Amino acid sequence: MFCIFIVICLYVFVPPIKYNVNQAISVLKNVDVKSAREYILSFGIWAPVVSFLLMILQSVIAPLPAFIITFANAGLFGWVKGAMLSWSSAMAGAALCYYIARILGRDVVEKLTSRTALKKIDEFFERYGKYAVLIARLLPFISFDIVSYAAGLTSMSFWSFFVATGIGQLPATIIYSYIGGMLTGTVKTFVIGLLMLFALSALIVLVKKMWNDKKKANNKIKEI
Repeated sequence: MFCIFIVICLYVFVPPIKYNVNQAISVLKNVDVKSAREYILSFGIWAPVVSFLLMILQSVIAPLPAFIITFANAGLFGWVKGAMLSWSSAMAGAALCYYIARILGRDVVEKLTSRTALKKIDEFFERYGKYAVLIARLLPFISFDIVSYAAGLTSMSFWSFFVATGIGQLPATIIYSYIGGMLTGTVKTFVIGLLMLFALSALIVLVKKMWNDKKKANNKIKEI
């Protein structure tokens, strides 16, 4: 909590830090891969560090788009190194969101996100239980940053959350990174369709697993 307080004070009272943070937020809000690449590249040898911090920033200030950073990383560092950077920084951001929620509570999370969005995610957790984190990360239209906050407000252990996050975000990170340099014209439409198809396939597999688990549990009850 003390560290979070220090970060807030630095943002409020140190003009250069406030300026750079606001500029980074502006770049992400534009949802422009080219602008994100140019912004990250402008820091020279510090570009990977800036990219890492950008991913953490977008995690905390939900729901800024993470995929913009992933695409930019792929274009700047190659899809393999870019994927590694995007995955590790997203993991760090998710862990930070989890602990912010766990330590500071629901009131702070609602200010960082919104009460309505958080309520919807609460319902998502009630519906899918232990699979919620994994399912959410596989679906590109769900803000996973809010899910990270919501997980911190539940009884879910950090390691259960962390493992589900790592597994769930890896396929999407690899795909986003691999196609990151092709988002122009009709290719963009094709890619979005491909990602939606991937997410749907992943969801079907998970639903099938949930159904099988429920069926096994019912059979055990009948046996008793």
